[in-house]
Amino acid sequence: MSTLQLESNSGQIAEESLNQIFREARTHSVWTDRPVDPALLQELYDLTKLGPTAINGGPGRFLFLTSDEAKARLLPAMMEGNVEKTRTAPVVAIVAQDTRFYDELPRLFPHMDLRAMFEGNEAMTNETTLRNSSLQGAYMILAARALGLDAGPMSGFDPEKVNQEFFPDGRCKVNFIVNLGYGDKSRLYPRLPRLEFEDAVQVL
Repeated sequence: MSTLQLESNSGQIAEESLNQIFREARTHSVWTDRPVDPALLQELYDLTKLGPTAINGGPGRFLFLTSDEAKARLLPAMMEGNVEKTRTAPVVAIVAQDTRFYDELPRLFPHMDLRAMFEGNEAMTNETTLRNSSLQGAYMILAARALGLDAGPMSGFDPEKVNQEFFPDGRCKVNFIVNLGYGDKSRLYPRLPRLEFEDAVQVL
């Protein structure tokens, strides 16, 4: 059934919004000269932080690189194919994970004290921070699209170099990187195929 045929009170957002966030959104590598309003970064985070994470822990930390000097510090860590797209992006977001996110749990999850469950348990902490900071990075991409920005997420970089340069105290660790701005749609390649429902989904 077409989504246009759904009941008007179903709670579904408008078709043009679904198109903007999903159907027509693309991963961008070439950027226009249009700058990103710094106030938009605050709005971007304010939407991102509302996405669900385990025990409301929100271990994601976001470093927005907006100056040429800041981006230049990152470029030596990028794979060759990602250098130019990162250098020219109006904003480069480093999505990181806070390995001591549990210090904030008394404020974020006041129902019970769960710090002892993570403190000293490196395996559980790493699993929790990786999973949930990845979720928050994905929320950020969708929020960026909703705000009219384009995104170019990347994993082609040397994490040790990024951590040494931007998180030298070792508390935070990079997860992945997202270029943000207004993409040049004339430089997009055709969309690559995706698995169909019957290829990727089971309903039991």
